[in-house]
Amino acid sequence: MVPMRDGTRLQTVIRRPLGKQGPLPILLQRSPYGVPPAGAVGPERSLEYLEPDGYILVNQNMRGRFESEGSFTMSMALQPQGAKGVDEATDAYDTIDWLVKNVPANNGRVGMMGVSYPGYAAAVALARPHPALKAVSPQAAWNDWWINDDLHRYGAMRLSYATDWLYPLQNNKEGESFDSGAYDSYEWFLKLGPIENLDKRYFKGSVPRLTQMIEHPDYDRLWKDQHWTDRLGRSGVPTLHVAGFWDQEDPLGSWKIYEKMEANDPDHNNMIVAGPWAHGTWRQAGSDMGHFPIPGTSGTDFRRDIEAPFFRYWLHGKGTKPSFEARMFQSGSWTWKSYPKWPAPGATATALYLRADGSLSFDGAGDAGQCREFVSDPANPVPFRERPISPTYPSLEWRWWEAADQRFVENRPDVLSWTSAPLEQDLTVTGDVAATLMASTSGTDSDMVVKLIDVYPDDAEPTPSPAQMGNYARSINGYRLPIAMEVRRGRWLDDWSTAKPLVPNQVRAWDVPLRDHDHVFKAGHRIMVQVQSSWFPVIDRNPQKFVPNIYKAKPEDFVKATQRVCTGSKVTLPVMR
Repeated sequence: MVPMRDGTRLQTVIRRPLGKQGPLPILLQRSPYGVPPAGAVGPERSLEYLEPDGYILVNQNMRGRFESEGSFTMSMALQPQGAKGVDEATDAYDTIDWLVKNVPANNGRVGMMGVSYPGYAAAVALARPHPALKAVSPQAAWNDWWINDDLHRYGAMRLSYATDWLYPLQNNKEGESFDSGAYDSYEWFLKLGPIENLDKRYFKGSVPRLTQMIEHPDYDRLWKDQHWTDRLGRSGVPTLHVAGFWDQEDPLGSWKIYEKMEANDPDHNNMIVAGPWAHGTWRQAGSDMGHFPIPGTSGTDFRRDIEAPFFRYWLHGKGTKPSFEARMFQSGSWTWKSYPKWPAPGATATALYLRADGSLSFDGAGDAGQCREFVSDPANPVPFRERPISPTYPSLEWRWWEAADQRFVENRPDVLSWTSAPLEQDLTVTGDVAATLMASTSGTDSDMVVKLIDVYPDDAEPTPSPAQMGNYARSINGYRLPIAMEVRRGRWLDDWSTAKPLVPNQVRAWDVPLRDHDHVFKAGHRIMVQVQSSWFPVIDRNPQKFVPNIYKAKPEDFVKATQRVCTGSKVTLPVMR
C-alpha cells in the first residue's frame, strides 16, 4: 500500500525476477484494471522479450480501484503549476519516488509502459517526470476524450463502447460489467430511445462520466480541462509511442501525444511505431486482422526488435541507442518502413474526387452542380458491423470490426459508394488522410460517416475448399478492407464549443479527418469510398432535427432526412511518389 502525498495508499504488487543478481531497473504499470495477485509467479507472455534482461515488475491500481484507497474520478485534468493537489501525474511521481527509495537492489532507473488506460497513465507521467524516470512507452494512450478515442469521435458519442467500458470502471470497484440481457446490442440501443434514458433507467447516476457526457454535449470547459497534453514541455525522457492503424478504441491519442512532444524534442528521443493492429494486438504475434490474414508477425517483431532494445538501452545501459524516429509496419506491402520523421517526407497531398456517376478519379471533380442522394432514417440506422451485434465484452467480434469486410452494407439504400477503376500500379499512401464532402441535408442536424476502402480483386487468392462451412466467406476475394473510417457531426461544423443548426438543403463543406496511415493500394485493387449518415450503435443516432442537447432529444425529434453529396467532394491522400 504505497502512500501518496495526500496520505492515500495505492495497492501495489512488486515482483523481482528469480535468478537475477545485482541492481535492476524498475518497470512500472499503473492501471484501473487490477494487479496480479500477491505471490504471482511465472513469465508474462506479452513481456517475453523484456524479461530476459531483468526488470523489477511493478503493477499498481489507481485510486479507488480494487484495494486502492481514494476515489476513482476518471479525470485527466492536472493540477495547476505549483498547486499542492493530486492528480495522475503526481501519483506517478510519488510512486516512482517511493519505489526507488524502498525497493531493494534497484538501479535507480524506472521505466513506464502500458496499453490503453495504463498507456495514458504512462504518458501523463511525462507532464511531471520524476528524475528517476528514464524511459516511457505509452501504447494506445489518449489525450482528449471529446475529440476522439474512447468516449467520442469529434463530439459524436461512442454509445455502445462508452456504455460497456464506463460501467465496470465507475459503477463498481471490482470491474463487473453491465448486462443488458440483449442478444443483439443494435436492437437494445434502438429501443432505448434518447440517450438520457440510459442514465435514467439503468445507470441512475452510478456512472458519473456518462452523466457528464449527457449534460455536456459540447466541447466546453469540462472537456477542455481534460486536455492534459497542454502541460507537456521538454521532458527529456525518451518516449516510444505505439499506435494501431485499426485501433477500435484509442486510434488518435498516441499520434497527438507524439505530435505535441515532437514540437520540443531537441535530443531526438521522441519516437513512434504503428502497424496493422487493433487495440493492443501488438502484444500478440500480429499475424491476422480477424478473418484477414497478415504476412509475418509484426507484433512479435515490435516487442523483440523495437520495444525490448528501447528499454534495454535506456534502463540497462546496454545495446545501441534507437536510431529511428518513426517505424511503421506498412499495410498492403506488409513490410517494415523507417522514416526520419512523421509525417514522413516525400508525400504529396493528392485529391481523389467523388464523381456524380459513382466513380473515383484523380483527374478532377467532374461537372459542377451534380449530386447523389439518399434518405437517412434514424428508425433504421446503418449498423457499424454485421448483426446481431454482441456486447463489447467479452466477445471477440469487437476487436476487429474496423477491419471487417464492408460488403455487408453495400446494398443498403442509405449508403452511397464510389469506386475507382482497377489501379494500374501500386499507390502508396503515407501520412495524414482527410475527406471533404460538399454535402447538404434536408434536416437541421446530421452526421456524415466517410469510409476509405481497399477493394481486393475477386481472384486475390485461390478459391477456398468448401470442406468446412464458412471457408468460402472467409476468403479475401473481393474483400472490402476499410483503411480509414470517421464520423463528423453537423452541429459542430463551425465551432466545437457551440452547437448550431444546419441550414436545410444548403450544400457546404464537411471536413472529416481520417487520421494517419501507411498503406499500399496494390495494382489491380480498386479504391472505394462509402458515405452514410449513421453508424449504430457505436455512434449514437443523430435525430436530424436540431435540439440544444442532442442526448435529450424527444422521440418526435428523430426524423428522416434527405442527404446529398455533391461535386467537389474528395478524399485527400498523401501519395508517396
